[in-house]
Amino acid sequence: MQADKDLVGVGFAAFMSTMAAGRFVADWFADRFGRRRTLVLSGLLEATGLLIAVAFPGVIPATLGFMLVGLGVSSVVPLVYGAAGRSTTMSPGVALAAVSTVGFAGFLLGPPVIGLVAGVTDLRVSFALIALMGVAVAALARRSAVD
Repeated sequence: MQADKDLVGVGFAAFMSTMAAGRFVADWFADRFGRRRTLVLSGLLEATGLLIAVAFPGVIPATLGFMLVGLGVSSVVPLVYGAAGRSTTMSPGVALAAVSTVGFAGFLLGPPVIGLVAGVTDLRVSFALIALMGVAVAALARRSAVD
């Protein structure tokens, strides 16, 4: 199903809006419920939102899905950088450099890989694979020593 060309930016705007709003409440949420729980919830929100967009590709459900994705990803980067800065297994500077390197590699490699998968299959399959990464964030956060 294709959206009307006047509505193609709605999902992106929904994502960006909830990501910005999530940044305002993420610290409060993490302080109240713990960093680990916040990361687990973030991964699950991201995965759920993408799966909703994949399973129900209409404009309204996909937009709601992308809102969940924005809310989910809003706290991940600040919490991971904060955890790197508090690292006790390596110097905080080295930990921050490692996190930055991995993040930058994902920033560079993510879009071409998503495009390649979408080109070979379709965009819904690539979104489903990204949803699996959200599940991986939740699983790794459960096993981490973030709090």
